[in-house]
Amino acid sequence: MASARLRELMARGTALLGSEVAIICGAMSWVSERHLVSAVSNAGGFGLIACGAMTPELLDTEIAATKAMTDRPFGVNLITMHPQLMDLIAVCAKHGVGHVVLAGGLPPKGSIEAIRESGAKVICFAPALALAKKLVRSGVDALIIEGMEAGGHIGPVATSVLAQEILPELAKDVPIFVAGGIARGEAIAGYLEMGAAGVQLGTRFVCATESIAHPAFKKAFLRGNARDAVASVQIDPRLPVIPVRALKNAGTEAFTAKQREVAQMLDDGKVDMAAAQLEIEHFWAGALRRAVIDGDVENGSVMAGQSVGMVTKEEPVADIIAELLEQADAALGAR
Repeated sequence: MASARLRELMARGTALLGSEVAIICGAMSWVSERHLVSAVSNAGGFGLIACGAMTPELLDTEIAATKAMTDRPFGVNLITMHPQLMDLIAVCAKHGVGHVVLAGGLPPKGSIEAIRESGAKVICFAPALALAKKLVRSGVDALIIEGMEAGGHIGPVATSVLAQEILPELAKDVPIFVAGGIARGEAIAGYLEMGAAGVQLGTRFVCATESIAHPAFKKAFLRGNARDAVASVQIDPRLPVIPVRALKNAGTEAFTAKQREVAQMLDDGKVDMAAAQLEIEHFWAGALRRAVIDGDVENGSVMAGQSVGMVTKEEPVADIIAELLEQADAALGAR
């Protein structure tokens, strides 16, 4: 259980989320589904369904299934470039989802308003101070600032730098959650003392007992270290691909080949830029599914943050959260 000091530092985060502790489990496609999401929320944290490339029908089913497994608050993470974004927002509204996280770029016109109209809180990712200020002006309820140490899609700046740039400027205006490379309570305590309202962790929860990730996927995490989690390389400046951090394997090479193929399609006029971007997104969704669900950790995409070396065993979500709180408390006490 968190000490009074830790609860006080997390108070804005827990008030916004409605959870016992201000620890969000980051939305990881194929991994953050009903089992992990409900387990995190049941353990006092805040679970997020990763909508990813789901259709509105699939999301509808997933939310209903999650609600059957927990009566605690949880949220839904939506990708801003999803062609059916407004339909997905409507599905969240239908279920009375209290928190919607928009990820992957500037929210399209009308999306923030649509979420707020449903009574839900809007949380957005801000990879830079200028964008963070713009989002605060547009009425978001909270921000997540995620550094390049994170797994999956990443920005170019380290968590520690983003925290120093954004927290002193904006932490008084909206609750801000820090993400990217966090796997221990000492780091959580540090960011809370800097003004963060809470944190988001992804990689640390992949090997939770409740995570449906394939045993081979979990084994790759348990074997991996920080140096194995590398960012993808962009090969064509006309194709602004958001880099993705994953464990090095044959799938990393396949992505380079995929980029060449899509760049050629652009050259030949077979696709426009938006379609090209979507083509890349679908590649990631497929490659990730191969690794997470089918266990093909050689050819699939094993998305992992640099904190992967600190994932040392498979254990229940409740134990992970308890250990993080214990470490954070010990760090605060030592200070």
